[in-house]
Amino acid sequence: MNKLLEGKTAIVTGAARGIGKAIAIRFAGEGCNIAFTDLAIDENAQETEKEIAAFGVKVKGYASNAANFDDTHMVVNEIVKDFGHIDILVNNAGITRDGLMLRMSEQQWDSVINVNLKSAFNFIHALSPIMMKQKAGSIINMSSVVGVHGNAGQANYSASKAGMIGLTKSIAKELGSRGIRANAIAPGFIITEMTHQLPEEVRAEWAKQIPLKRGGTPEDVADVALFLASDLSSYVTGQVIQVDGGMNT
Repeated sequence: MNKLLEGKTAIVTGAARGIGKAIAIRFAGEGCNIAFTDLAIDENAQETEKEIAAFGVKVKGYASNAANFDDTHMVVNEIVKDFGHIDILVNNAGITRDGLMLRMSEQQWDSVINVNLKSAFNFIHALSPIMMKQKAGSIINMSSVVGVHGNAGQANYSASKAGMIGLTKSIAKELGSRGIRANAIAPGFIITEMTHQLPEEVRAEWAKQIPLKRGGTPEDVADVALFLASDLSSYVTGQVIQVDGGMNT
């Protein structure tokens, strides 16, 4: 049986760990070659490379500051030289710098907007001409349920993720006639290294508020990303899919 992404190439940003890593691995399992970026190709990134390579696909990690416009264009050019073509872009790079508005510094605001939102602009800007020439492509932007509903203490993060939704819908309209689709995923409470740092009672309280009575896994998000990357979603664009166990139903 043919694999869903056989012979395709994806760029996944911020993929050394967490949700980005799960997406890269899920894609590789369906025959996709993987170029992934992170700030540094450290031990985590090297381990990710090994895990992806085990699927028999081509993989390479690139050290890149996704928030830097020139750096992004350079790394995309390098990836094209190495892989020949790019079919899928997953804008996953992201950080949090939480704090109430009255105490939030300009640096906290700027760093989150730059890493979470400007990075997506940078990669879409660099890849649009390539995908337009191919007359095909799938762009997947990682938003968040707080980008849809907001959250106290996360004005910067919520704004960046809401921006991802507006960016997604605009790009879908701009590039749809060229065969390029753009969709967003809005994860809810996903169990990652970051959420493991929360006290157990806080995590338990979160689970009580979720109809499915559990936190999500990176693999839950990766499955939705696979759908959006593949031809199974060939008539889906400009959409925001919440992967939240029903918490915001």
